[in-house]
Amino acid sequence: MQKLSTLKEAEDFIYSRLGKSVVLATPLGLGKPNQLLNLVYDRAKRDPSIRLTMFTALSLDIPDPSSDLEKRFVEPFYKKHFGENYPRLHYIQDLHKNQVPKNITLHEFYFQAATLLHNLEAQKNYISLNYTHVAQNIYNLGTNTIVQLVAASPDGKKFSLSCNPDLTLDVYDIYKKHDKPLLMVGVIHPDLPYLGGDAEVDASFFDALVESSEVRQTLFAPPKVPVNFVDHMIGFHSSRLLVDDGTLQIGIGSLSDGLVYSALMRHHQNDKYKSISRTFDEMFAPPVGIRTSDSVFTEGLYGTSEMLMDGFMNLRKGGILKRMILDRDESAKRYLHGAFFLGSKDFYDWLRNLSEEDFDGLSMTRVSKVNDLYDAHELALRRQRKNARFFNTCMTMNLLGGAASETLSNGQVVSGVGGQYNFVAMSAELPDSHSVLMMKSTRTKKEKRTSNVEINNAHITIPRHLRDIVVTEYGIASLKGQSDSEVAKRILAITDSNFQEELLDAVKKEGKIEKNYQLPEQVRNNTPARLKEFAEKINAKENFPVFPFGSDFSKDEQNLQKALLFLKDSPPQRLIGSLLKGFSTSDSKWKSELERMGFQKTEGIQEGIFRNLLLGALESTSSD
Repeated sequence: MQKLSTLKEAEDFIYSRLGKSVVLATPLGLGKPNQLLNLVYDRAKRDPSIRLTMFTALSLDIPDPSSDLEKRFVEPFYKKHFGENYPRLHYIQDLHKNQVPKNITLHEFYFQAATLLHNLEAQKNYISLNYTHVAQNIYNLGTNTIVQLVAASPDGKKFSLSCNPDLTLDVYDIYKKHDKPLLMVGVIHPDLPYLGGDAEVDASFFDALVESSEVRQTLFAPPKVPVNFVDHMIGFHSSRLLVDDGTLQIGIGSLSDGLVYSALMRHHQNDKYKSISRTFDEMFAPPVGIRTSDSVFTEGLYGTSEMLMDGFMNLRKGGILKRMILDRDESAKRYLHGAFFLGSKDFYDWLRNLSEEDFDGLSMTRVSKVNDLYDAHELALRRQRKNARFFNTCMTMNLLGGAASETLSNGQVVSGVGGQYNFVAMSAELPDSHSVLMMKSTRTKKEKRTSNVEINNAHITIPRHLRDIVVTEYGIASLKGQSDSEVAKRILAITDSNFQEELLDAVKKEGKIEKNYQLPEQVRNNTPARLKEFAEKINAKENFPVFPFGSDFSKDEQNLQKALLFLKDSPPQRLIGSLLKGFSTSDSKWKSELERMGFQKTEGIQEGIFRNLLLGALESTSSD
């Protein structure tokens, strides 16, 4: 193992060992050493004789603003949140500009959601894979080096793969099994949390370790997202499916935040939680054919998730994530297994400062162990994962229970399969477990609402033979083991009522529901107006906050964020209305927001129009 003190030495080391043909893999998400990757990429960009192939996923980047208003909002926030000189990935920037050189090929198996739609280079080189199949594919592609961020122990004698043991451990073992060379380069980041379990390795694991004062960039932390009432309701229904003394897998995003928040309400404010459950079941349809629970978590939950994020921290702090299992050696006790992590700055601080008990009980490990039952101790894994609930999100679902989670009907990839199929299939292998797909019943663009329940989806992620539970803001549908006819009826019962009859007529024409079937009266009130009435009855503004776990945005920025999203989704007629409203809105009411956007004074007609558009949008969204 060679110790290197500069990133340039690491770049030279890689090319001196591999020559003109570099097939490089680097972890998904946080574990990318951006600065070293940029050096390797830029060298190939300068030298057309080099053939560089890169294999990765979830290349995190800071989005470029698309308008003057956006620029005024995001640039100060980026400096505050990501630091002055965050090293953005050059290959992603070139990809967005369609400027990747012909001697460089980029393959990803998971995109940062919706960032590469209609990008020819990215879409044509996308590789669709279940997460547990990626390691073998990396080997099959002839990868000859892995580079990733690592953490060093205080004494410098041990190292942790920290945020990304997921594929690195599996790939390492495949190469070792076949006695094939693989160059392992670790870049030590001083702020990366040192975590134990399988992620802890000796120096001999690497061919080179880089420890340089150049590596000081802020760890990428996605800003905390707002959770609207629909998100909260989907999370609330999902929390009713959790079983005490059970197992939990969740992902990142507003629906998961809603689930975690409601689980904490169930545990700490149980009377309020039960009251909300009763009120919902009186106004809408109660769950049918599935066990729900509203009790506190006496035994607690054990977490096993490909991705660890803030939700697990909040559940641990909240006294829910406390069910301990014996690890594979039947001695070490664990409350949480994860394959990679990504989250807020607060989450990283928590990981860096774990108590001894919390540190010992959290194990970062390989993805094959977390996402499936591929393990020499399979029977132990099965015992550990009792009463499991695997939560994932989907974009659309057809009336037979097939779900699309990552690809549009035209074949454009939004994100990727990742581990979703793995968890859904694994739930079918465990007798007391369930896969739960969380989905908003509709989507809105330019004020046009469209149903996310469809007759057919052109591309599905989860086939109907694995259908289990689906949750929308209107309730829970249990689909496992049901006939096609009953599945369609149960999905229609949690579909937005504006689309129910059209969908029912269509499925009748397909011969899947009897011609004389009518929807029960109780499920015909699935409307935004009825949901608003429910929200008022349960005092949703107080009980379901927009930022349940705090925000990275100031109060002024939160107001501006709502206003800018309002403008972004506005058709021309509404934009004109916002502009006119801006002329009649008092400056003093929104003084601090205008100052934050640099609109204390305006110069020229264009700035004046933007300022009044913003004022009108601030006024329109002030009561949301």
